[in-house]
Amino acid sequence: MSSNTQKRVEGAAEEIGGKIKAGVGRLLGNEQMEAEGRATELKGQAKKEAAKAAERVKGKVEEMAGAAKGKLGDLIDNEQMQAEGKATELKGEARQKANN
Repeated sequence: MSSNTQKRVEGAAEEIGGKIKAGVGRLLGNEQMEAEGRATELKGQAKKEAAKAAERVKGKVEEMAGAAKGKLGDLIDNEQMQAEGKATELKGEARQKANN
C-alpha cells in the first residue's frame, strides 16, 4: 500500500472514530468529549484530503511526463515510445480522477 493510500485510510479511520466519540459525548451530555471527537473527525478529514491532493499532483506529473514522452516518440517516429507515453499519460489522468 502506498504511503498516500495508507494516510487516506488512517484519515478515514480517524474521521470515523471522531464521529463516534462526538456522538457518544453528545449522548452523554459531555461537551468536552463531543468537542474532542469533532476535532479528531476534522483532523482525519484533513489527513485524507492531503493524501488525495498529493496523489492528484503525482497524477498530473505522470500525465505531463507521458504526454512529453509521447510527443518525443512522435517526433522521432518511435511507435513504442508513443504508446508508452500515452499509457503513462492515461495512468496519470486516472490517478487524478480517482482522487477527486
